[in-house]
Amino acid sequence: MRSYTGKTVVVTGAAQGIGRAIADRFAADGAFVVVGDLRDPGDLGANQRWVHLDVTSEESATSFATECGDSVAALINNAGIMFEASITEQTVEQWDMAMAVNLRGPWLMTRALLDLLVADGGGAVVNIGSIEGIATNPLHTAYGASKGGVHGLTTAMAVDLGPMGVRCNAVAPGWIDTALNRGYVDRLPNRDQAVAELAQLHPVGHIGDPADVGAAVAFLASDDARFVSGQVVVVDGARMSKLSLPPSLAPDAD
Repeated sequence: MRSYTGKTVVVTGAAQGIGRAIADRFAADGAFVVVGDLRDPGDLGANQRWVHLDVTSEESATSFATECGDSVAALINNAGIMFEASITEQTVEQWDMAMAVNLRGPWLMTRALLDLLVADGGGAVVNIGSIEGIATNPLHTAYGASKGGVHGLTTAMAVDLGPMGVRCNAVAPGWIDTALNRGYVDRLPNRDQAVAELAQLHPVGHIGDPADVGAAVAFLASDDARFVSGQVVVVDGARMSKLSLPPSLAPDAD
């Protein structure tokens, strides 16, 4: 654990799931955490505060920045949405909303908080991308495109903001055991088989926990990573590193 005592950290989309785990990690490390979300989490800790935020709105982002104090040590752009639809069925409105939340949101928030990030000589931005910004599941054209954009935005911001003392990195999580993913698996008729097969996809032998993402983010935001910028750190238990094989060529095949 690293000390963020006396520092302010902003986490967007932190009412639940990965965002909540990130906010809790920074709070445990001593930071005062400003949670930006459309919904009030309702059960935040003593050193956490919710401020209403719509990351798609320039007005909301600007207003939010005024609630974050005199300086911000780290901005974690986590807010995101996902939907499943074939490219022939998804609407322009769905596409635009995915881009507005997942891609425009991090850009707006970084711009709105930039003065606070440089106030004490520099800060860190960590964007939450996805392994689906590298390869995608079916029916995820909008989500995959937006997360690929997040990865590109991260490297571009690292180049432009580095001279101002602001480092920019991204974390690309794999399958994480969030309430949303758990609910999806629990609805399957072959739930137990699905759980076992998900674990087998990962060479480490299990799926990820939201706290795993929080730990990676906390490192990238810390002074321990002072020479790390412009990187997309994949947190997926080596899933993306494992080449697929047909069942007949699998090592345990008869």
